[in-house]
Amino acid sequence: MTPILQISDLSLSLPVKKGMVPILHDVSLSVAPGEILGLVGESGSGKSMTAFAVTRLLPGGGREKLGGSIRFCGEELTGKSEKDMQAIRGRDISMIFQEPMTCLNPVFTIGRQMTDVLMTHQKISRAEAMKKAADMLASVHIRNAEDVLRCYPYELSGGMRQRVMIGIALSCRPKLLIADEPTTALDVTVQAKILYLIREACRKLGTAVIFISHDLGVISQICDTVAVMYSGHIVEAGKAADVFETPEHPYTRALMAAVPKFTASAAAGDRLFAIPGIVPDPSTPMAGCRFAPRCPYATELCHTSPPTDIVTGEGHIVYCHNWKRSMNRKEAGE
Repeated sequence: MTPILQISDLSLSLPVKKGMVPILHDVSLSVAPGEILGLVGESGSGKSMTAFAVTRLLPGGGREKLGGSIRFCGEELTGKSEKDMQAIRGRDISMIFQEPMTCLNPVFTIGRQMTDVLMTHQKISRAEAMKKAADMLASVHIRNAEDVLRCYPYELSGGMRQRVMIGIALSCRPKLLIADEPTTALDVTVQAKILYLIREACRKLGTAVIFISHDLGVISQICDTVAVMYSGHIVEAGKAADVFETPEHPYTRALMAAVPKFTASAAAGDRLFAIPGIVPDPSTPMAGCRFAPRCPYATELCHTSPPTDIVTGEGHIVYCHNWKRSMNRKEAGE
């Protein structure tokens, strides 16, 4: 199936006082219609920056350096003007931001914010837009939609604001939906509803979805394919079942080991595993693998030479010199 979005060798550098700092390094991803791609990694891994690069909502003030290719429905996005991107955002590519309270305008009602999007992209009257907005709120399981349209964001709960954001994102039936940690800080009941809504949109509309999260449990529930990011690199990618059943990169294995285990075999008093160290500062140059300082399998080669992508199975890629060694569970102490 032809991908809706094809990212190839994407690189990104952002301006700082002392020059340019590299944020993304040779990122390659693709997502097809009706597919949900999970993008996972620690904070600072580059997940949100990848999304902002696709939507061209970067913090560089126009001075950022973007390399590689971002092809959406066969069109190259990296060379498009801001005016061109404004026509694409909200209509063909929509984004659910991490914190709806900071993304919804506090001085406008929900109805005003939803109808503005619809009227901009569909050229319909405000009365028609209000009808569509009410229908969209009902479709994301918000009761009394007409009353909610008259509300301001502060009058709604976190879960309702998040559903409003989903309603806005889906109102123009986008071809690509980017969900940036849409379940953060939500209780498990609301989280389950949000995941259901995203799967429903994917199934009914054929929307391609990039789902960004640091929660492996959520990713395993909803995603068809998974890409693991670390320090601006894709370190492992493949079908979700393959990545979760046979993780091959030491970082992926460490992330999975850090997930709390609520099983009968989990003994009281067991210590929760944590990955030592922190994600490196992107402004710090490193000759080899950027995970090497935290990796228990790192060799001299890892510290001096960057690894290359290795295809280990059908569509399964790992970016590591010593991935075979990390697969030895006894050596890993698992």
